[in-house]
Amino acid sequence: MANVNIKRVKSSEIEFKDRLVAIQRVTKVTKGGRTFSFSAIVVVGNENGVVGYGLGKAKEVQAAITKGIEDAKKNLIKVPVLKATIPHEQYGKYGGALVFLKPAAPGTGVIAGGAMRAVLESVGVRDVLAKSKGSSNPHSVVKATIDALVQMKDPYTIAQLRGISLDKVFNG
Repeated sequence: MANVNIKRVKSSEIEFKDRLVAIQRVTKVTKGGRTFSFSAIVVVGNENGVVGYGLGKAKEVQAAITKGIEDAKKNLIKVPVLKATIPHEQYGKYGGALVFLKPAAPGTGVIAGGAMRAVLESVGVRDVLAKSKGSSNPHSVVKATIDALVQMKDPYTIAQLRGISLDKVFNG
């Protein structure tokens, strides 16, 4: 996410829904034996254009999830959502994961796999076609999806940047 114009959001008075993307049991081997702990990646969103992800680590599952939710609320971004879909096609990349998002007609639904589905549903997108290429690691896929969403621009912003009317953005 090397993009400079990240649209950060404060989490003060927004109602969030959280989704658990993945949970792993991780092991640390020491002289005294194995120490087990849990790592949870969580996505939170208000289903109206705001989303964030977080990673929580703890000795117990519930504590890891709680920490993940708190971390996610610190990393919120604003995403343009037009008519329950995304404004345009977009690629996102993080590590070995490459994701492709494409707007879809009303009634299509969220055509996406596990980690991408959690992020897109948390944003509030109801119609989208998505493809995950490369790594299927949930951490990388979530971050690549967030990267693609950060790069989204709504038509109003593009019209202002180019100094043209909204009609010219759509009709060339």
